[in-house]
Amino acid sequence: MINFVELWVYLSGSPLLWLTATLVVYIAADAISVAFRRHPLANPVLIAVTFLSVILLTTGTKFPTYFAGAQFVHFLLGPATVALAIPLVRYLPEVRRTLVPMLTALLVGSVTAIASAVLLAKLFGLDRAAMLALAPKSSTAAIAMGIAEKTGADPSLTAVLVILTGISGAIIVTPLMNVLRLKNYAARGFAAGLTSHGIGTARAFQVDPLAGTFAGIGLGLNGLLTALLVPLLLPWLLD
Repeated sequence: MINFVELWVYLSGSPLLWLTATLVVYIAADAISVAFRRHPLANPVLIAVTFLSVILLTTGTKFPTYFAGAQFVHFLLGPATVALAIPLVRYLPEVRRTLVPMLTALLVGSVTAIASAVLLAKLFGLDRAAMLALAPKSSTAAIAMGIAEKTGADPSLTAVLVILTGISGAIIVTPLMNVLRLKNYAARGFAAGLTSHGIGTARAFQVDPLAGTFAGIGLGLNGLLTALLVPLLLPWLLD
């Protein structure tokens, strides 16, 4: 037992431990998702976050200690977002045909995502810090955390809200689109990427390559537009 404790103390001080734990837990979570035939509720990100949270709580590990090792995964968010442009080449003709309605949906969806989050937070009596953190929650984490720093919000809180938004969107997007009888996978994917960023995009790729491609477009464009709109809309929404 003493040797085990000493080994744990040594390993817990190494950043490599938490990077390895993150990768192993996600691989296990993805295997569970496959076993359940990619059911919306068996979302690998949700499963991985739950497992990792239990591990951190059980071991008494603080988040900064964990993030010191897992930050490499965070760093890869940027390149992964850029890499979503690769499937775009395959469906470029479809993108050109739907450019006008796509840009219209982008503007309406981005404004709605920001305004609804802030106004609902105000309605339920949340403080200013929470409203600032909620404003960019529909953009990808790398962009949302940057926006949070510029607006005076807590980037850590924003990151949590971004993840929760992505997970909830990835869970409900397929059942919701089925209820709405929306069969156009380009539209389904774009909506998923616009509202649920990377996690929604991953879910869209699981459903259909075309949906995943348009989700990636929605993710990238909404990230850019959100960065421009949040500073402009916040003074009006918080007044």
